[in-house]
Amino acid sequence: MAGCVARRALTVGSRWWSRSLTGTRGPRPFCAAGGAGAFPPVATTTTLRHLSSRNRPEGKVLETVGVFEVPKQNGKYETGQLFLHSVFGYRGVVLFPWQARLYDRDVASAAPEKAENPAGHGSKEVKGKTHTYYQVLIDARDCPHISQRSQTEAVTFLANHDDSRALYAIPGLDYVSHEDILPYTSTDQVPIQHELFERFLLYDQTKAPPFVARETLRAWQEKNHPWLELSDVHRETTENIRVTVIPFYMGMREAQNSHVYWWRYCIRLENLDSDVVQLRERHWRIFSLSGTLETVRGRGVVGREPVLSKEQPAFQYSSHVSLQASSGHMWGTFRFERPDGSHFDVRIPPFSLESNKDEKTPPSGLHWGSSQPRDRTCITCVSCIATGAIWEA
Repeated sequence: MAGCVARRALTVGSRWWSRSLTGTRGPRPFCAAGGAGAFPPVATTTTLRHLSSRNRPEGKVLETVGVFEVPKQNGKYETGQLFLHSVFGYRGVVLFPWQARLYDRDVASAAPEKAENPAGHGSKEVKGKTHTYYQVLIDARDCPHISQRSQTEAVTFLANHDDSRALYAIPGLDYVSHEDILPYTSTDQVPIQHELFERFLLYDQTKAPPFVARETLRAWQEKNHPWLELSDVHRETTENIRVTVIPFYMGMREAQNSHVYWWRYCIRLENLDSDVVQLRERHWRIFSLSGTLETVRGRGVVGREPVLSKEQPAFQYSSHVSLQASSGHMWGTFRFERPDGSHFDVRIPPFSLESNKDEKTPPSGLHWGSSQPRDRTCITCVSCIATGAIWEA
């Protein structure tokens, strides 16, 4: 029946959303995929609405956000593309793409595993394939709703002052895989609330999407490319728990007459089953090119022991590691607990820690506004990023 509308409310990343689907063949069913649903393979118009924080879900009072588009199976999304994150449910906008190499051990060659290598872990023959990720901004209105499932200050930089261990973060900056993007359009000229949105993007109704990169965004990308670039992604699944690791080189600092190399790594844990599990322990092994092998054990991750369920299947966090050598390897396991009290170990795919051979000194003489180092982590003065002050010596 042409023109029929199907409405359903759903929860994505602890957010309430409603979608009104109008199709030429009448109501079309949704298929749950990462908690956000998939689109029917016909021409449709899907209106995206959300419940404002002042309204209760029982009231079903909705505010229009935009109109869903059919996700791209091929090609990539352009700068300025609005989207809903299919796993964590936040609204965001694409800044620019990264072409990464995905090393997926789940689809590795069926060849038998090799003996332990000098780094101390078994390895499969894994061939990388090109995969598109995106640098994105997160809508500040959604950050409180996802903070328990995904860090919103995960993209960090080394500070440039005497405290070589101090880190700075850019709030609301994230990396998103192509399949995580549910694209939509909006008539709002400022549809995303983030301090950098209007400084990085300009509204142009003649373009599609209607938000184009300002020179500020191009300059910021060029200047910070070595510290933002995503190059390798590692993935492995054990007992329906998928672990994805993305390492980033951050730079080198001198400390006590020696060189210290820093990396951050982002990890996503996803429960691909309907059974509830809880992360209890982590076990890392860190091999340095200098010949040292360090073992790290501890409760949970970043002070948390996340529960992965059908309703909230994923948890994402970032952490850091430093070596007194220019390269190394990391691997390990996460120990999970089932509701009956039994435990099982989930493998963390081994990944390399490589420094940039053509390393340049990170931006020096940074102006951090009123921010001061606190507990090794501090928030960057966002206005300085946009004006270019963080690039000036």
